[in-house]
Amino acid sequence: MEKFKSAKQSRVAITELMLPSHSNFSGKIHGGYILSLMDQIAFACASKHSQSYCVTASVNRVDFLNPIEVGELVTLKASINYTGKTSMVVGVRVESENVTSGSRKHCNSSYFTMVAKDENGKNIPVPGLLIKDKIGVRRFARSKQRKIEALIRDSQFDASKFKMEAYLETIVPENVKVALKK
Repeated sequence: MEKFKSAKQSRVAITELMLPSHSNFSGKIHGGYILSLMDQIAFACASKHSQSYCVTASVNRVDFLNPIEVGELVTLKASINYTGKTSMVVGVRVESENVTSGSRKHCNSSYFTMVAKDENGKNIPVPGLLIKDKIGVRRFARSKQRKIEALIRDSQFDASKFKMEAYLETIVPENVKVALKK
């Protein structure tokens, strides 16, 4: 296995026609179906990079920016943005295209953390990321920053260390009624 691989070496893209069977009650493509496709392409990209079976460890923020219509072509693109020791962050972008007008829209982007596994289900090392341009540096740095922020957030709200008093004022203006028992 190579010690370092470029994002280009494991980049993956798929295009699929959206059918009525993929739609929800409002006639738009079901978000869960798109999430499933996103997970599949993240798996393909991570597996290609690591040359091993991978599992999804987490998904960082999925915002549905534009609805997808039945009959549109949906293209998903995946690329390795970050590599740790046994994990990779895969950036996934979803675009839809109206086949008759040719108009395209960005529907969502998300970041999947994938972990490489051996045949016994144990985490295994992955090749590092060979960065060849400014975009690669930006994506790697952004993924590293998200990782740091997640660690801070997780420790900040750890139940054993959480200080309720520090947050009461921040939640009062929200759509909430705080009725604590004395």
